[in-house]
Amino acid sequence: MTHALVTGSAGFIGSTLTDRLLADGVRVTGVDLFTDYYDQALKRRNLEGAAKHANFSLLELDLGEADLSRLPDVDVVFHQAAQPGVRASWGREFAAYTHHNVLATQRLLERYKQTKLERFVYASSSSVYGDAESYPTSETVLPRPFSPYGVTKLAGEHLTLLYGRNFGLPVAALRYFTVYGPRQRPDMAFHRFCRAMLAGEPITVYGDGRQSRDFTFVADAIEANVRAWKGAKPQGVYNIGGGSQVEVMEAIALLEKSLEVKARVNFEPRPAGDPLRTRADASRLAQDLGYRTTVGIADGLAAEAEWARSLYGRVR
Repeated sequence: MTHALVTGSAGFIGSTLTDRLLADGVRVTGVDLFTDYYDQALKRRNLEGAAKHANFSLLELDLGEADLSRLPDVDVVFHQAAQPGVRASWGREFAAYTHHNVLATQRLLERYKQTKLERFVYASSSSVYGDAESYPTSETVLPRPFSPYGVTKLAGEHLTLLYGRNFGLPVAALRYFTVYGPRQRPDMAFHRFCRAMLAGEPITVYGDGRQSRDFTFVADAIEANVRAWKGAKPQGVYNIGGGSQVEVMEAIALLEKSLEVKARVNFEPRPAGDPLRTRADASRLAQDLGYRTTVGIADGLAAEAEWARSLYGRVR
């Protein structure tokens, strides 16, 4: 039986990937630190299904300091673990980002550099582009991060690729463009919007709401991971997006329709580190991995809204 390691396995993307792999007949060892970045109860909930599965086991450890010899030899590593969040990465919090996003990645690569992996798949981010020089943005555009978080994700990506070049480790890096859907982190915009709207509270929009993002439904991000495992080019770097580029206020209108409630919006200044626009050129994803994202924003937001109802109830 194929054995996969999924780091950050209790998180939004990691837990969804874990469920997909288990459904595909893969044995999964999950790793998670259960940091206090957001409510640990939500992370435990994400793993409720996997925890009942005979082919799932969980290790709770800090990849930045634990003895990584405890990690099993596996066939594939999906490195999803990271300290998330653009706005929180400034100032004294930067130490946590270097620890969890850079040091942890380097130590994990060291653990597996001499093993016979089929693939080491690194979860990178569109944050490495910052305010990109061109749109849609291809993987050949010079990365210019616009936040400390983006700097650490780019550093982890460079580490992954250089271990591939120096040690022959079969690696791939996936640059996620704003992944959303069920289990989305509570600090992310759509989750925040759903929670507030269901509670009858105002929502906060940073900037004027005209900023646009390339939004990627979580199932598309998961499919990209599986395809990268099976078919990525050597040291392949892939944009994971290209599905839905909309402005924030357009997305709010779709949530109003799905939740059947009118949003009350408070506008706040756009914080440092937030780019005005992202848009993925996902042609390499299609050419190398034979995949294009399939879930449109209306269907994706409807799925997230339904999940939010299960979490927070109906409008109060």
